Amino acid sequence: MPPPVTPLDPLKDDQDDLVFLEEHPATPVTTGARNVWRVMIIDDDEDVHSTTTFALGNLDMQHRQLEFVHAYSAAQARELLKTEKEIAVILLDVVMEQDDAGLHLVRYIRETLGLSDVRIILRTGQPGYAPEIDAIRDFDINDYKTKSELTRIKLFTTVTSAIRSYEQIRKINDSRRGLSQIVHASTQLMSLHGVHNFAAGVLSQIAELLGQEGSGILCVLECPEDGCRELMVMATIGPYHMYNNTTLSVRSDQRIHDAMELTLAQGRNVYGPDYVTLYFAGKASRDFVAFLDVKTAPTEIDERLLEVFCANVAVGLDNVELVSHLHTAAFYDQLSKLPNRTRLIEILDATLTSPIRDETTLSLVDLDHFAETNDALGHRFGDALLLAVAGRLQTELGDALTVARLGGDIFCVLGDSSQVNPANILTLFQRPFSIDGQDVQLSATLGLVRLGEHEGSGVDVLKDADIALKRAKTQQRSGHYYFSRSMGVEIRERVRMMHALRKAFGQNELFVVYQPQIDLETRRPKGAEALLRWQTPDGKFVSPDRFIPIAEYSGLIIDLGEWVLRTACRELVALHKAGHSDFMMSINVSQVQFRHPYFLEMLRKALEDTGAPPEFVELEITESMAMEEPDLLIKMLAQIKQTGVSIAIDDFGTGFSSLSYLQRLQIDRLKIDRAFVTEITGSARGSSIAEMVVQLGRNLGLAVIAEGVEDERQAQILHALGCPLAQGFLFARPMTADALNGWLSNEALQGAA
Repeated sequence: MPPPVTPLDPLKDDQDDLVFLEEHPATPVTTGARNVWRVMIIDDDEDVHSTTTFALGNLDMQHRQLEFVHAYSAAQARELLKTEKEIAVILLDVVMEQDDAGLHLVRYIRETLGLSDVRIILRTGQPGYAPEIDAIRDFDINDYKTKSELTRIKLFTTVTSAIRSYEQIRKINDSRRGLSQIVHASTQLMSLHGVHNFAAGVLSQIAELLGQEGSGILCVLECPEDGCRELMVMATIGPYHMYNNTTLSVRSDQRIHDAMELTLAQGRNVYGPDYVTLYFAGKASRDFVAFLDVKTAPTEIDERLLEVFCANVAVGLDNVELVSHLHTAAFYDQLSKLPNRTRLIEILDATLTSPIRDETTLSLVDLDHFAETNDALGHRFGDALLLAVAGRLQTELGDALTVARLGGDIFCVLGDSSQVNPANILTLFQRPFSIDGQDVQLSATLGLVRLGEHEGSGVDVLKDADIALKRAKTQQRSGHYYFSRSMGVEIRERVRMMHALRKAFGQNELFVVYQPQIDLETRRPKGAEALLRWQTPDGKFVSPDRFIPIAEYSGLIIDLGEWVLRTACRELVALHKAGHSDFMMSINVSQVQFRHPYFLEMLRKALEDTGAPPEFVELEITESMAMEEPDLLIKMLAQIKQTGVSIAIDDFGTGFSSLSYLQRLQIDRLKIDRAFVTEITGSARGSSIAEMVVQLGRNLGLAVIAEGVEDERQAQILHALGCPLAQGFLFARPMTADALNGWLSNEALQGAA
């Protein structure tokens, strides 16, 4: 009669019908091996570790044995989990260092370490510390058991169920990762040019999908009518490079040849003990087959993924016109079949090194207002018009010239300067183009470069031609402009200024000054205009007339404008706190900044973050801005007004405003331009425009302020005309925030005296 088996609490058998296996050492398993399930036991009770290991140690689950990792505290578990890999199941005690140490560890595992695959079984000997419903609801755990209920059978069942879940999740995730790799591989392959590169890319991507070193061959089976079966090597990777551009035969390598023939005969992928051969079904009597050496056999998931990959790649490999197609796509415009930018640069580079360089001219041909024609008559009509232009340039300028299309509505003509000149090219556009029985009159603007006067590469020539074209378009449409070295210097100076401005902004070389605005009746300050200034490290100032256009051109004005807005708002808050409670702050807004899609959101956020009272903030926009797309401006101003800020039109009188639009704009103030203020004392009729603006403001219920007041005579005349406010050097120059605060305090003292 065998001795009685003492139940091991907490892993006791309630039915007393479980016979434990004989105690003997478990078979050692290599850590991290793929043929084991790794189970981590986290418990501060050593008996639980020993009983759990004893109960499960020699059992087989899903055709694998178990390997145990032990942690005796939550802290130790945290450290182990940073390095331990492929943990399938965690048996976790709730109460360890603290009552809820296990629950906190769950959150660390899921959120900090990002381990979503591992299955977590929560165990507790004190169930009152973690109610089942709350624990399962609030924490990402997969099972919850009290230690007292875990008999050996129930423990085995629970762990087996968890391992099955882990295995299914890993398969799903592996499939997802594999499909993602296939998408990536297909994208990479499409970027390769030439049959050889494409085929070599296929081999590399297969090896990557399998996680193997690249070692293989890809062949195409040519099946001509005479019945010859030749395996032509398209590409190789690894040690098989000697087979490139050869015919693979039994003599070359019988192992590879026979494996490929078997795959072709069966018309499917074949997986050998140390190789895989993949079948790519082709058309037009062509089949493709790839051979790769492998060190480990592909899994079931790998095989399925390879089938998907082969189906995708077969389309590319089957394209017998792949080389010409890729070449055409790379060097020729798809619509006109003319050389594209890439091909033109090659031609330019060759021309620059040839004897005909000095007699050659490049001309960009930009079709005027083509976008409007395209929008009005449709893209099909627009494409037909582009083809008509391309045909006329080719046929009427002569075969000796190169005609290219750079994209959109820009063509290029390259050739002898006697033929490539404005007179010859612009003459072609004097006659209308007939499209679908409809005559369309087009004009063009040219930017030209004489190659004999140019230094640099083909890319540089195109850049200079583009500079000349932009200059021509700004001066006169349907005209032309030749590039000159002085234009290059100007552009380079603009680029230099742009980089210097970005650097200056990042290094706090830019700052805001404030010019007071004065009540002409009381001569007391009522507000100030915020102005941006730039002082270089050597103490020199850069004029806003120079750097503001550069900021607008480069887009830096968006960040600069927001910074000025926030800086001025913070200064306004500081002035109000200092006792200047009725002080206004005027802030300039550029056209680029104003038209930014997030300007309104930026304004609201600046007001909210700084706490600036919107009723004391005024935005200044130029009159030219107000007159460009006025309907859009009307809508935008209405939204801005909802924030509580006021609007002023700067430089009023210079933009020829339409009074009908002016009445519809929700503005609060007109600002008389300094040019009209200067004229006040310059002639007998000098005050007429200023007087008109003051009267207009009065009739429309708008406030008026004059800028650029530099002498007392101007101030008196403006006051007599009824202009209530003014700013200028007569009253105060722009000053820093600290200086403004002191100036205002001094003015307040003088007023009190």
